[in-house]
Amino acid sequence: QVQLVESGGGLVQAGGSLRLSCVASGRTFSSYVTGWFRQAPGKERELVAAISRSGDGTYYADAVKGRFAISRDNAKNTVYLQMNSLNPEDTAVYSCAATLSGWQTTARGYDYWGQGTQVTVSS
Repeated sequence: QVQLVESGGGLVQAGGSLRLSCVASGRTFSSYVTGWFRQAPGKERELVAAISRSGDGTYYADAVKGRFAISRDNAKNTVYLQMNSLNPEDTAVYSCAATLSGWQTTARGYDYWGQGTQVTVSS
């Protein structure tokens, strides 16, 4: 099993940047595909970005392509989400998730979840 703890959320003005971090417990973090999800009030949870076990493969939702970048440092058991050019539509609770089930692009495919961190973008 793995436990995930996110940090780095906050309030930022439109056009600004934030970097989210997700630190995992356990010695086998490199075995997990990891994703960042977000959920805005009244909306379904959506996958924002995902990264392969080694970090050489990534996925981005269309809404964030070119603005967000996911990366990982397996030596530090950490996954990052660099968010640039933020806009109010990016306001949501962001959660990281991990799975041993290979490449997954839906929430149902992820087994382990962090508690989430709030990102609020003001206009």
